[in-house]
Amino acid sequence: MAKIKDPTPLTLDHKFFAEAKRYLVGGVNSPVRSFKDVGGAPVFIKSARGSKLYSEDGREFIDYCMAFGPLILGHGHPEVAGAIKEALNNGTVFGAPTKSETMLAAAISNAIPSIERLRFTTSGTEAVMTAIRLARAYTGKEKLIRFTGSYHGHADYLLDCHGVPEGFKKHTLTAPYNDLEKTSALAERYKGNAAAVIVEPVAGNMGLVLPGRNFLKGLREICDRYKIILIFDEVITGFRLCYGGAQNLFNAVPDMTCLGKIIGGGLPAGAVGGHREIMKLLAPEEEVYQAGTFSGNPLTINAGLETLKILLKDDPYGRLEDLTTRLCEGIAEQVKIRGIKLKVNFIASMFSISCGAKLFRKLYHALLEEGVYLSPSNLETNFISTAHDDKDIDKTLKAFNKVLIPNVETS
Repeated sequence: MAKIKDPTPLTLDHKFFAEAKRYLVGGVNSPVRSFKDVGGAPVFIKSARGSKLYSEDGREFIDYCMAFGPLILGHGHPEVAGAIKEALNNGTVFGAPTKSETMLAAAISNAIPSIERLRFTTSGTEAVMTAIRLARAYTGKEKLIRFTGSYHGHADYLLDCHGVPEGFKKHTLTAPYNDLEKTSALAERYKGNAAAVIVEPVAGNMGLVLPGRNFLKGLREICDRYKIILIFDEVITGFRLCYGGAQNLFNAVPDMTCLGKIIGGGLPAGAVGGHREIMKLLAPEEEVYQAGTFSGNPLTINAGLETLKILLKDDPYGRLEDLTTRLCEGIAEQVKIRGIKLKVNFIASMFSISCGAKLFRKLYHALLEEGVYLSPSNLETNFISTAHDDKDIDKTLKAFNKVLIPNVETS
């Protein structure tokens, strides 16, 4: 049985990474891609197809990162690619309305009844920013309640990092995820000035954390009691857990919903939607301003529309859950037998592997050597797509069986 080894230098990747760092900050265009959490140079990808990634030096990986969530149909799905090509033949961006925007908006609204009106954006971050702005305008209040460990994009008032003035954060309040008592206490304390509660229905950026049995419905009750707008950040969970939102699955209804990832079919996308009386505050109907040159981009809209058509027609959610369950229960069984301190959480086609930083680093690189590509941080979620099959699961379980050993370091 192979030992989990320290990261092995991958000569070509190190060469590419060194060159990238000459021109790109940290060599990447999004921090987690840098492999900072797992060490070594990131794998440079040349192409992808189905459930597989192919590196610049010719290696093949089973991909469970799946671009951090948007690729529920896998890489390069032929029907989605065809929809993008069809749109491309007509132009790339118009700065004017298109029929397909209305079609995608209708598909989303029909799938998620709480979305009576929506506005497309270019990213999930923009969708969240717009939702919070609308909530403040609608309530006339300022405070925002969010949850520790959740990620809602990189707006200044949602981050605690250098470069963000303290004054930008003064209206952002934080409660522990799944803690209704402390959330209620914040709402009571700021009952005259709390505009919104924003929550990931399933937390996906502190590992995968499921909502407690009454958490989401409890938030609805708190928001109703104190006249606070409840925002579900479903950028990750939208159309991932079922056809619609996590709100459909958990039967918990927000006032506003933020979407992204899957609704763009693999291209940059975001959307914010909710009750008609809140959404009508947006310009041009009223005075809450939001705009974007690439919002509703025809390539993105066509890719998203085709993706939702396929999901509605094929209804792959049961099969995705079966594959995810088999993978995660298989890993958990191996971990239990070996007495390794590692936890696997999963729901539908999402899963996370949580353990000490040192163990995760070693495990990550050992799995890379076996052709398995996970999200390069144990705070990120992994995903299974319709392109994954039983052979992928078998190979992955075999890889885990090879690299996990009873006496591995667990911190």
